[in-house]
Amino acid sequence: MFNSADMVFSLDNLFYEKPDMRERCLENEDGKTWFIAPAPAIAEIPAAEELQRELEKNSASTHMGGSKHEKFVQQCKSNTEKVEDKSSAPVHFGIAPEKEVLQLSLGEREKISFQHENLKVVSSFLSFDENKSKRVIGFSQQLQNKALSENSDDESDHSTLRKSLFKTSGDMHKNTEFEAGSVDVKEIGAYLNTSENMKEVTKKGFLRNNHHAPITKDSDFTLHGVNNEEIVSENGIKIQSFSNASEILDVTGTTGRKLEILRAVTEIPTQFRSIFKEFPYFNYAQSKALDDLLYTDRNFVICAPTGSGKTVMFELAITRLLMEAPLPWLNIKVVYMAPVKALCSQRFDDWKEKFGPIGLTCKELTGDTLMDDLFEMHHADIIITTPEKWDSMTRRWRDNSIVQLVRLFLIDEVHVIKDESRGATLEVVVSRMKTIQSSLWRHLEKHDTVPPLRFVAVSATIPNTQDIAEWLSDSKMPAVCLKIDEDQRPVKLRKIVLGFPCSDNQTEFKFDLTLNYKIAGVIQTYSEQKPALVFCATRKGVQQAASVLAKDAKFLLSIEQKQRLQGFANSLKDSKLRDLLTYGVAYHHAGMEISDRKIIEGAFTVGDLPVLFTTSTLAMGVNLPAHLVVIKSTMHYVGGVFQEYSETDILQMIGRAGRPQFDTTATAVIMTRCSTRERYMQMLNGADIIESSLHRHLVEHLNAEIVLHTVTDVSVALEWIRSTFLYIRALKNPTHYGFSSGLDKVGIEAKLQELCLKNLNDLSSFDLIRMDEANNFKPTETGRLMAWYYIAFDTVKQFFTIKGTETLNELITMISNCTEFVDVKLRTNEKKILNTLNKDKDKITIRFPMEGKIKTREMKVNCLIQAQLGCIPIQDFTLTQDTGRIFRNGLRVT
Repeated sequence: MFNSADMVFSLDNLFYEKPDMRERCLENEDGKTWFIAPAPAIAEIPAAEELQRELEKNSASTHMGGSKHEKFVQQCKSNTEKVEDKSSAPVHFGIAPEKEVLQLSLGEREKISFQHENLKVVSSFLSFDENKSKRVIGFSQQLQNKALSENSDDESDHSTLRKSLFKTSGDMHKNTEFEAGSVDVKEIGAYLNTSENMKEVTKKGFLRNNHHAPITKDSDFTLHGVNNEEIVSENGIKIQSFSNASEILDVTGTTGRKLEILRAVTEIPTQFRSIFKEFPYFNYAQSKALDDLLYTDRNFVICAPTGSGKTVMFELAITRLLMEAPLPWLNIKVVYMAPVKALCSQRFDDWKEKFGPIGLTCKELTGDTLMDDLFEMHHADIIITTPEKWDSMTRRWRDNSIVQLVRLFLIDEVHVIKDESRGATLEVVVSRMKTIQSSLWRHLEKHDTVPPLRFVAVSATIPNTQDIAEWLSDSKMPAVCLKIDEDQRPVKLRKIVLGFPCSDNQTEFKFDLTLNYKIAGVIQTYSEQKPALVFCATRKGVQQAASVLAKDAKFLLSIEQKQRLQGFANSLKDSKLRDLLTYGVAYHHAGMEISDRKIIEGAFTVGDLPVLFTTSTLAMGVNLPAHLVVIKSTMHYVGGVFQEYSETDILQMIGRAGRPQFDTTATAVIMTRCSTRERYMQMLNGADIIESSLHRHLVEHLNAEIVLHTVTDVSVALEWIRSTFLYIRALKNPTHYGFSSGLDKVGIEAKLQELCLKNLNDLSSFDLIRMDEANNFKPTETGRLMAWYYIAFDTVKQFFTIKGTETLNELITMISNCTEFVDVKLRTNEKKILNTLNKDKDKITIRFPMEGKIKTREMKVNCLIQAQLGCIPIQDFTLTQDTGRIFRNGLRVT
């Protein structure tokens, strides 16, 4: 285990290996001058019947190609042995002699070693010399053409079949063209995948996010239903020549035991295959879920590690809906709900490209959406939104026909339900959609006219997925619950939690500073000379940590890499960032200029930048995967206080570890205090039980349901409670919700009813609802305004103290203290500008200056409101962003 006391801060021996963006090859391959044929486009895969006819026609010549191929393998293998000694030395971002590069022939395919100590890195992998690249590719093609020409007489007929199955695309590899029929038996590996250091193809590591790799030594595979003879290569890999083609890929180990069945994209109807055009086979998790998602309408919950291709499962559910719905698709809508706007934006950009060509319109509905966009929702087929935005919209669902047309509800990151600040909203939204469906059934005489509403939810690894499935089950049939083990993650993730001592009198700020000097040792120990992404709590902390690393560490960079980094640096506007970038270190956060962010993202993506420091917001937004992810401190500054990251934040950050196109393994390191180390170990192991947080925010949501007439009396209120996740968890863990552990089901329901009555009395005391003697509820106009404009109960209570004689200064102060602005943060580097706005003899200041210096979030909100109303320009980008957020929320509060 890594010991912080023995850290070595010098990185003189750290060599950073740059991935070649032109060749999608595994890190464990010896040579990089040959190419595995890319997977064919779905449209190019012929029908099974056509392949059957070809095989029957040419079956007589099949066995002749095997011996010829074996002879060719021996020839290529001898070429490999000649250069084995030359390729064994490590390479440090240099360009190898041309003779050495050219010697790496196709025979290297037979010498792939998956043992770490035998890993050989060829310098052509790091070379960006296009002329040399062209010569290498040309040389490889000459070897292929020469060898295959010897077999042309015997295999001329059979080459037609090979062309059908393995037709290559010229887009995958620059300056590369494959001749028809130039595919040897190893290229069947383009459809398979392996894990590092494995002698047998097992479930563990079989498919890495649909990026396919060659077959490992001592492994074999067959296509389902194949009975033809085997072709045996020199290194013992057995490959069946096939007599038919099937849509199911059956993978077996050397023992003959069946391990997995991968489903082919050809199972999808032709008109929808373009949605899945990036791969020919679904991965393990997707294949396991396919039957329930594509051939049934049952509600579905999947628990799988990050990077398992869960988005494809949403796309399968959408495909199922489109298969069943008659054309034209006018009266169906799909809702995708994610916890943060950045994830919504990602999904919107992705799905408008995938579903646009088949006639579906996507629309993003988030907190940044203008009111005019709501009218466009009527014409949208796929609505992408957040729980908060959908909550505010569905509070008027009787006036909004859009909600009643929803046929499929997709919930991303459903484990967010345990979040104390946002989980209650997610829970209520889903329960409301269930209530809407039930209400439509009650009001319509013929139930057949009510379209069913299907829920599909995905979650990170949690222990009580079955509780989520029970919550999403309907009265007809229970929801399907599928759990995928961590060892099925496409890129295997090593998780490490490091505990560092923190004395009682040491503040979180000082502890965070001490971790800056530990970063170099962590990177040196765990990065394996590959890209590292370091998450910091604050924007200032990002810059500080990057500066410390640039001083402590020296990266060995090639001349070409330094020149490229200098080119990136010359385009930057931030002078500090410009200086750091030349050392191989940079930072990235939302407060930077957009152009600078794009430049840094580009440098990290292509592999020129060894280490990037960023804030946790990057985990929710830009897709920049790295081999190593480090979370520096688990505390962040929220609402004027330090608090622990939520589980969602942690999982999103470590989810950036692993580059499927380059890595077979990845590492995530969490740096925290010794006292909290055990907590994060349990979290990473998926041992944290998901609990409800609705009981902490029940008053606002009860008011909304009363306004919607979902809840009309106490008995209906309890019935509504039964539709929530709170009810399911309260029955299983009553002590978490303040109930006695010895209570039975009746006793727990009585306690839940008592909790409802308490919140209902609070609403009644402020005239937000009216209750009669029979405990029937009716909303008041004030209660409707509170629900429609999404106002917090504490804010409403504050407004009831207004007498009408307050001054403008007092009103601004009251608004600044509203709960709606709790997300606004006061940053240390902003205080100087805010204090200048508050009091400065030489500059224009706000109309009602506050006493003393700006010290709290409320004072910052007050200052920015006055500056905006007084037309005082603010030259700070982050303060301008905060001002926009304050006024967007202020519009509905006031």
